[in-house]
Amino acid sequence: MKISICIPTYNRATHLRNCLNSIVRNRVNGNVDFQVCVSDNCSTDETEQVVRCAQKDIDIKYHKNVENIGIPRNFINVVDMADSEFVWLIGDDDLLMPSAIENLAKLITDHPNVDFFYVNSFHLTTEYVLSFPQPFDTENLPKNMVPFSSLPYDGEMRFMDMINPKVSFDFLGGMFLSVFRREKWISNIGVLDSEAIKDARTFSHFDNTFPHVKVFAKAFSTSTAFFNSKPLGVCLTGAREWAPMYPFVRSVRLVDALGVYLRNGLPYMQYVICKNYSLRHFIPDLVYMMLNRQKSGYAYISPLKLFISNCLYPNLYLSPVYYIIRKAKDCAN
Repeated sequence: MKISICIPTYNRATHLRNCLNSIVRNRVNGNVDFQVCVSDNCSTDETEQVVRCAQKDIDIKYHKNVENIGIPRNFINVVDMADSEFVWLIGDDDLLMPSAIENLAKLITDHPNVDFFYVNSFHLTTEYVLSFPQPFDTENLPKNMVPFSSLPYDGEMRFMDMINPKVSFDFLGGMFLSVFRREKWISNIGVLDSEAIKDARTFSHFDNTFPHVKVFAKAFSTSTAFFNSKPLGVCLTGAREWAPMYPFVRSVRLVDALGVYLRNGLPYMQYVICKNYSLRHFIPDLVYMMLNRQKSGYAYISPLKLFISNCLYPNLYLSPVYYIIRKAKDCAN
């Protein structure tokens, strides 16, 4: 067994049912031996019943935490549960394309020296999925979905070359885009701050915002990676409870991520280019955080220090212009 699909979940039975159904569809369409791991963060809805039902069709290792241990520790827990060489860590609201696992298995077999695979994904809304009979059948996916990354070619590259907005505009922040060698993850999990990942406040530290990014940066800094342009999954928008904090994540935590990569070997000029790109929403996002300080993550920043730390980058000053242009395009459409 080479592949474990790992799903951390909490009180999203409806979305998890659709996610697992898309994996069942893969079982029907191929003959790859794979495993599904579900770490249930003490859900109070029908999550366990959904998993037990799906276990009739696919191999699922299920664990229910006796208490909610928070998002980052549940991520760690579900990867610990895996028995396979490679892990695909996805959200409970994500979907797999009908032949995703078979295509992934071929990628792993064809590229034995690769430790990290970027598997592209499509965008779709939860409203679309929930408008169909449930559980959703991936045969009903629309034909014109937009991919997460627009890079048109496949190929091996150094892991740090993936830290490029042309590859991934969120610098591997979307966990559903990454398939990685489990052994290297396990060997480097100690890079996370044990106190930070226990903090129950949403995104209060980098480690409880992007724990996977911090591990990736350490574990795969010298690894060979592979970019796969053909989307293997579907990322849904509309089910994220933390959506009001997205400007904070985009303009603060993603900039923090670049610092983590820099400390693990990202070339400095590449860091500068990526950081300038990441600040293209900065001033509108900062204004949003100030106006919505009770729910936006404003409590975790010092606006003046944040401004000073980014003041040498042109996109900080151009970000209001970009905002106006985006709004004008939206109105035109």
